[in-house]
Amino acid sequence: MDWVETTGKTIDEATERALAHLGVHRDDAEVEILEEPRAGLFGRVRGEARVRARVRPTSPRPKRSRKPGAREERRGASARGAKPRGEKGPQSESRGDAPKNGGRRTGSNGSPKPREEKISKKEETMAEGISLAEQGAIAKNFLEGLLRSMNITAEVSVRELDEETVELSVDANPPTELGILVGPRGTTLQALAEVTRTVVQSKSPGRTDRILVDVARYRERRVEALGRFATKVAAEVIETGEERALEPMSAADRKAVHDALTEVEGVTTRSEGDEPRRFVVVSPA
Repeated sequence: MDWVETTGKTIDEATERALAHLGVHRDDAEVEILEEPRAGLFGRVRGEARVRARVRPTSPRPKRSRKPGAREERRGASARGAKPRGEKGPQSESRGDAPKNGGRRTGSNGSPKPREEKISKKEETMAEGISLAEQGAIAKNFLEGLLRSMNITAEVSVRELDEETVELSVDANPPTELGILVGPRGTTLQALAEVTRTVVQSKSPGRTDRILVDVARYRERRVEALGRFATKVAAEVIETGEERALEPMSAADRKAVHDALTEVEGVTTRSEGDEPRRFVVVSPA
C-alpha cells in the first residue's frame, strides 16, 4: 500500500492519525517522521509534526528471542523521537537566505531578530486537505459507480463517526447479492476499502482522514464477534497464566482484537509473524 502522510501538533498525534487512516494497529504499520515541531520564542511550538506511514510490508520473519523480557512492542509503543535513517532534524535555512552577522538575523537596532518561518502555498494546501464531508462524497460517488458497473442495486449511505472518521455503508434488500463485495472472511471488503481510500487520496491535495467501508453490516458484525472471542481468550489467559497465539488474521481483524482488549486488565497483546500469516498473541500482563 502507498505511504500516507499526516500532520499533528505532536509526533504522537500525527502518528495516531496515520494509523487511524490506514485502519491498522501500530504493530502492523511502518512509520517515518518527516518533520518535527520547532521551538519558538517563549517556549512556544512553531509548525506541525509530519509523518508518513504504510501497512508494514512483508519481510523476513525475525527470530524470536528466548529471553523472557524480549517482546515485540505493544500498543503503547510509537516512533516517539525516532528518525528515519538518513533524515535530519528541523531543516536549517537555505544558502540563499543565510543571514549575516555570524548566522544571526538582526533588526535595525542590531538585536537578534526572530527567525521567520516561510510556508509555501503548496505546503499550506497540503496541510489543509479537503473536508471530511467532501471525502465522504468522493467515496460515495466511487462506490455508486462501482455498483452500477457490476449491475448491483444497492444504497450507499455516509455517516461521520467523529471529526476524523467517515463510514460508508452499502446495503440492499435482500442483501444476498452483496456477498460478492465481502468475499471469504471479508478479504474482498478489505480490498474494496483500500481502493476507496486510494481514490479519495487521489482527489485530495492534502491528508485524508479515516475512510471506513462496510457492506451489509459485515464489518460491524465481524468487529462485535471478534470482541467477544478476544474477551473469552483473555479470560483463559488470565486463568492459566499462559500466553495464547491466535490464528492468522487480516490487519483489520487484528486491530479489532487489540482494541477489544485495550481496557482489559491482566493481559497484553502484540502482533507477530509476516503477512499474510501475521497473528495476535495474548499474554498475561
